[in-house]
Amino acid sequence: MIERYSRKKIKSIWEDYNRYSIWLDIELAAAEAMEKLKIIPSGIVKKVKSKARINPKRILQIEEKVKHDIIAFLTSITEKVGKEARFLHKGMTSSDVLDTCFNIQLKQSGEIILKDIDQLLGSIKKQALKHKFTLCIGRSHGIHAEPITFGLKMLTFYQEFLRNKKRLENSIKEISTCAISGAVGTFANVDPKVESYVAKKLKLTVEPISTQVIPRDRHAQFFSTLAIIASSIERFAVEIRHLQRTEVLEVEEFFGKKQKGSSAMPHKKNPILSENLTGLARLIRSSVVPALENVVLWHERDISHSAVERNIGPDATIALDFALNRLSNMVKSLNIYPKNMKKNLDITNGVFFSQRVLLELTTVGFTREESYKIVQKNAMQAWKENSSFYDKIASDKKITNKISVNKLKKLFDFGYHTKRINIIFNRSLKK
Repeated sequence: MIERYSRKKIKSIWEDYNRYSIWLDIELAAAEAMEKLKIIPSGIVKKVKSKARINPKRILQIEEKVKHDIIAFLTSITEKVGKEARFLHKGMTSSDVLDTCFNIQLKQSGEIILKDIDQLLGSIKKQALKHKFTLCIGRSHGIHAEPITFGLKMLTFYQEFLRNKKRLENSIKEISTCAISGAVGTFANVDPKVESYVAKKLKLTVEPISTQVIPRDRHAQFFSTLAIIASSIERFAVEIRHLQRTEVLEVEEFFGKKQKGSSAMPHKKNPILSENLTGLARLIRSSVVPALENVVLWHERDISHSAVERNIGPDATIALDFALNRLSNMVKSLNIYPKNMKKNLDITNGVFFSQRVLLELTTVGFTREESYKIVQKNAMQAWKENSSFYDKIASDKKITNKISVNKLKKLFDFGYHTKRINIIFNRSLKK
């Protein structure tokens, strides 16, 4: 991922130094287990720890010659450690190190992303509570439907990201496995107790059967979860983009005093953060198909998945970390305009009370079909003429013969649409 969309902490997880450090941790943990099992001489781990140094530049130099990253790594360690290094990697295969390391990196990244989601949840919850009863129009198919509140709109996103948090927790658990089973996964040259020891030491669980690789359905789930979170980010971003349109302007991204919106038009204030989040979501989702295709490996192992994972691992996690932080900051600083929400509510002159009138007509004796026809006729006239829907209803004798004026006025009460907001909030925010 390019620097523009990278945050330091998660980026460091995917840097060469951290990857090689994890490789060394795995090798040392395996050697520790072998010492305890008396497979290799005691004291090896202590000597290796004291002399081993991670030198990414040197490892890459060796890899250019040998064309094998694990061999290059072990050779570089041997250069510093000496003859004791021959006891490293005993009975193991490259995938034992590579796959266990990749899962650790995904776990480390996932834990950062979980914290990002917590931060975002806090930002959303604050806006939801602040605007719990801030009236705005609800829209279906982009058309004015019935009143809701802006807080309720925010609450839908809050619940969605709670679900995302749970999905990610499950996916991190799914990916947190370790395989130290040797060539084709038979443990012929390495004791299964070594694997158990390494797993416990590195806070992972043992992969029940790993052929020569950890099964990639686990990874497919992880990247699919990242994609779902990205889609939730985009849903939020698209909502902001729509609400910031000039003719709507119910909310607006924060715009700094020195910020510029357009190189040509000085009046512009564009929803660039939301648009950027839409783009990042597309990028993150693009990792899903390759991750699914990686499930299909030949026999006990091939490396068709390797190049894919070296790209989508860092790119998807780093981009999602950036996107979640951008969204959280955007929500915190969002400009919200209740007056414009009220103005937009009034655009259709109350036609959104049509269902209330419809239901009342069925109560006083009209069939639903008759009620619908009467209400629709008055609503369409009010909309077409830009006149009061209430006035149309109040002058329709079919209606006033059955419903008193006082009763009609009560049908146009905004409080009717907010009477159960507290119930929704209470059940959505309960622990």
